[in-house]
Amino acid sequence: MEIQLSDIVRALAGRDKGKLFFVVGQKEGYALLADGKSRRAETPKRKKLKHLRLERRSDCKTAQKICSGEKVTNGELRRALAEYSQEPGEGKEGM
Repeated sequence: MEIQLSDIVRALAGRDKGKLFFVVGQKEGYALLADGKSRRAETPKRKKLKHLRLERRSDCKTAQKICSGEKVTNGELRRALAEYSQEPGEGKEGM
């Protein structure tokens, strides 16, 4: 499955290995990632697609705002990722 805008992904390489991010943009083989804490929405992390694993196609309010091009706050990103990591069967595996 291809990684798309507003997906929740897990970093597979680098110093942020194992962390969850939202895809807030894409450029030529790279995804722009933000989690609202270490990587803010204003300055997303650029990471190669091969270094990411798709965790989930999100349909939360935050994901809908990202898709529609609305401004997303860092707090919204943090809350949505925290809710996802709290779901049963999800979370800390692979860290």
